[in-house]
Amino acid sequence: MRSLGLDIGDRRIGVALSDPEGILASPLAVINRRNERFDIEAITEIIRQQQVGQVVVGLPLSMDGSLGQQAEKVKDFTRKLGEHTEVPLEYRDERLTTVMAERLKRAAGGKKKGEKTRYDAQAAAIILQGYLDEKHEPELT
Repeated sequence: MRSLGLDIGDRRIGVALSDPEGILASPLAVINRRNERFDIEAITEIIRQQQVGQVVVGLPLSMDGSLGQQAEKVKDFTRKLGEHTEVPLEYRDERLTTVMAERLKRAAGGKKKGEKTRYDAQAAAIILQGYLDEKHEPELT
């Protein structure tokens, strides 16, 4: 089953997709936000086209773990998205994923610090990969 990862920001939504086995997450796209209706339609179209069975949404918690204003915005948008799809939606802590995405890009020879590069899809892949890894961890008995 494919899973979709979302990194929801005010201007862009980073999108990542897992392989059909649900083992590896890869950056897929960046949706430049226009309005709520457009954004939801763009995501639900990806869900339909890619036959997604699970959506993992990054929740930008404050460093102390509390819900701040941005996390509340993400939860509100996710609730509205949930009204347009029957695919289960799940939250994952996304603290520092953009920082990790920037470092990964630089380490892989991406643009240097200070240049305007969007890391949204890579951040979505980091969020989704964490979920996939957790899901496939062997249980200790």
